[in-house]
Amino acid sequence: VQLQAFGGGLVQPGGSLRLSCAASGSIFSINAMGWYRQAPGKQRELVAVITSGGSTNYADSVKGRFTISRDNAKNTVYLQMNSLKPEDTAAYYCNAEGRESRSLRFTSWGQGTKVTVSS
Repeated sequence: VQLQAFGGGLVQPGGSLRLSCAASGSIFSINAMGWYRQAPGKQRELVAVITSGGSTNYADSVKGRFTISRDNAKNTVYLQMNSLKPEDTAAYYCNAEGRESRSLRFTSWGQGTKVTVSS
């Protein structure tokens, strides 16, 4: 299963960006889809995750500013990022966990998309 992310770029503080990530390949089902980020010199951290049923979980640092959503029919997850701060600058990676068949699970990562928040 392959994931391809889109939507990164340069934005001023207080601005917005929308990331998207589409899964393709041999997909029987997808359980959780999420976004992680990694800033230079730091460990990768969870930003937000959403289950197939729509339950969400966010890092405290993005609550109230970021919204994760998904289109199950398109196997796509989105991250709407508002009120961006310089500390949100990082490479953002999408992640998906599910099954390629009834007996074969998968965990896949996207290639990363860079978000830079700077004036």
